[in-house]
Amino acid sequence: MREFAKSFYKSKRWQKCRHAFMESKHYICERCGRPAVIAHHRKYITPENISNPDITLNWDNLECLCNDCHEQEHNGKLPVIRDGLTFDKQGNVIKK
Repeated sequence: MREFAKSFYKSKRWQKCRHAFMESKHYICERCGRPAVIAHHRKYITPENISNPDITLNWDNLECLCNDCHEQEHNGKLPVIRDGLTFDKQGNVIKK
């Protein structure tokens, strides 16, 4: 998780939004149908938009994903994962 986003992802507003959204999707990955654990932001959160609830808390900007599909999303579009790094079940970047 990037430093600027830590307080947002720990906030009660995000936790409540995430839980309700994931529950509405029955914790099923919208891409592959496996069990999902991540509420992914389709439009990525940046320091410029993190205070905008139309981006951060809007269900239209969320996608219910499993770990594999989330990792594929970021590996395919954003070079945020480097050798020796991966995502944990909560979507945090960790060392392999």
